[in-house]
Amino acid sequence: MMETSLEGTTSSDIAHAMVKARIAAGSPAMDMVLTLLVVTDDETVGDALRTAALLSREHPSRVIGIVLGDGRGAPRVDAKVRVGQNASGESVLLRLSGPLTKHADSVVLPLLLPDSPVVAWWPHKAPANPVADSIGQLAQRRLTDAESTDSPVRSLKATARHYSPGDTDLSWTRLTPWRALLAAALDQSAGKVTGGAVEFKPGNPVGTLLVAWLESRLRVPITQRRGDKEQISKVVLNMTHGDVTIERIDTRSCLFSIPGSAPREVPLGARTLAELLAEDLRRLDSDDIYAATIKHLLADA
Repeated sequence: MMETSLEGTTSSDIAHAMVKARIAAGSPAMDMVLTLLVVTDDETVGDALRTAALLSREHPSRVIGIVLGDGRGAPRVDAKVRVGQNASGESVLLRLSGPLTKHADSVVLPLLLPDSPVVAWWPHKAPANPVADSIGQLAQRRLTDAESTDSPVRSLKATARHYSPGDTDLSWTRLTPWRALLAAALDQSAGKVTGGAVEFKPGNPVGTLLVAWLESRLRVPITQRRGDKEQISKVVLNMTHGDVTIERIDTRSCLFSIPGSAPREVPLGARTLAELLAEDLRRLDSDDIYAATIKHLLADA
């Protein structure tokens, strides 16, 4: 591993240090497919960058961690450049203070990979309007995570009100296995859906999105039932020929039931943060289904 620390530095010096580290480690920039901007804080920066390092095994990336410090005082940039530490790309950790905390893009822009997609990820506290944020403006994809906040559903709705193509929340990505199972159930079932219910603990953004997605796609009322588990515990779709039911058995599996077939156990476990991010990075275009879902969510609020 090649590591260089720079204090009171500039974007130009950081870029030069990256080139030197890359040459020393034998890791050419042409092997990297995107720039991942991770906007975090001192409390979460370590976990966030470790997750990004795991992610870079599937998506070799230039990872730029950005810690926004005290906005008072003189502008200052400290940086740490790393190449070759359990990752296929390279990473830079920037610590900004003074007026630069409001103009982080001026430091980050010269460090982006040329002619490559840019993804911004806020592991914890995200701006209500990501596309208007100085870092968000640099990115084609902007990833937030309402589940990591103190008020997940409120945070999800606040960000949704400022939706712009390219925005998504990891709560939506966590919903992918449920959406896949329900789509498979409807493909295998005859008849029309007349209603349904989803059971989950209040304040769960994944359950909230599932209700909105089902209503927006099926055009039928879906009841939200109070559960006592952190995960979604049960989904029932009422159909003219019987009910489709997916009921959680434990944290890793569920019972899948459709009319005319014997119930069967199928896997439904939680995925790691790196797996969620990897899914989002496989598509860099806007997600029209997510856009329609949050539009319905806000209309129902």
